[in-house]
Amino acid sequence: MNFAEQPEDIPHLFAKFWNEKDAHALASLFVEDADFVNVVGLWWHNRQDIEKAHHYGLTTFFRASTLVVRRTKLRQVNDDVAIVHARFKLSDQLDPDGQTLEPRFAILVFVAQRFDTGWQVITAQNTDIVPGMETNVVRDNTITPMDYRKPQD
Repeated sequence: MNFAEQPEDIPHLFAKFWNEKDAHALASLFVEDADFVNVVGLWWHNRQDIEKAHHYGLTTFFRASTLVVRRTKLRQVNDDVAIVHARFKLSDQLDPDGQTLEPRFAILVFVAQRFDTGWQVITAQNTDIVPGMETNVVRDNTITPMDYRKPQD
């Protein structure tokens, strides 16, 4: 079981285990009944499902990827609960043909709880950063990032 000594260690441990392609260690950062919502809204409700989903990704389309923590922000709710925002850069994701894709950026939000042995994640949310966009629109079952702002003259 992996417990973070401090809540702000969580994103760095997450990236470490991601880069080692160790879904078991990554999932052990989470409590047994943790929730995780990924960038497309898939919602896993326990550590076992979090591990299974990450194992799948880390052995297929993320198998050559690298995850780097770019920035973190800690909000200490009380002595035993903390929220950690982390901006990540994901490089070398593979497309279905095995070709390397361009880097992506994301913000993961971790809500962590302190236990006698350290900090564990009780819920996490992953959101892609789409530069210059404000929202998504859906037309003909296709989601497209959209910017409603008018260009400056």
